[in-house]
Amino acid sequence: MTGSGEEAFEVHVSPEQPMVKHGGSQVINCSTNCTKPENGGLETSLDKIVLQDSPQWKLFMIFNVSQNSSMRCFFWCSRKQGSKSLNVGLYYPPKQVLLKLQPTRVAVGSPFTIECRVPSVAPLEGLTVTLLRGSEVLHSQTFEGTALSPQEAMVTYSAEAQLEDSSHNFSCQAKMDLRTRGVKVVDSVSDSQALEVFEPVQDNWMVIIVVVSVLLLFVTSVLLCFVFGQQGNQRRRGIYRVQAAWMRLRGTHPAQPA
Repeated sequence: MTGSGEEAFEVHVSPEQPMVKHGGSQVINCSTNCTKPENGGLETSLDKIVLQDSPQWKLFMIFNVSQNSSMRCFFWCSRKQGSKSLNVGLYYPPKQVLLKLQPTRVAVGSPFTIECRVPSVAPLEGLTVTLLRGSEVLHSQTFEGTALSPQEAMVTYSAEAQLEDSSHNFSCQAKMDLRTRGVKVVDSVSDSQALEVFEPVQDNWMVIIVVVSVLLLFVTSVLLCFVFGQQGNQRRRGIYRVQAAWMRLRGTHPAQPA
């Protein structure tokens, strides 16, 4: 607030802490309660244009914002200057969301890991990363941090594989909520990935081995019975032939009387 004699006035700026997407633009409103300001404007090193102009308020657009900057709204009233400074910060929205399943093929009951990376994002303040199985939320993490330099955000989550996991796609959503800084919600979603879940192979092989062993034992038993049966039949036929020959021989040579 600046005052002189009978008149005191204030300078206001909106938004007070603007955040601008790297390379983007932002509208800045400078205003005053001085009833008859003599002049006013916006001091900045950034590119700017005047969108609307009236004695008590002026609407500017700054554009091609590539760095964090300070600027100042000012008005002259009764030959006195009043001003309001503000800082413009850059934000880097989540453009890429990278999902990785490790492993992509897993046995029922075995652990697997979901990893989600969001590269080159800033600030971490207001960033929430959510891991999804279909539409079901598996895990959600909200980050903190006001550093304005781009960095990577990463979330990992481990679980045990279930058969129904094969029926759903996994994905990752990154949402940046900077509405308190005058920025709309920005979100981005990864490509979906599938998890292949199988029942342990060794169990199936054990069943196959047992079944085959039983069948082989049965077939072997049948074959042995057949072979031994054939051999018995042949022995019996041989005995019958010998007996028949002996009977024929006795018939051709009758016994002599004593």
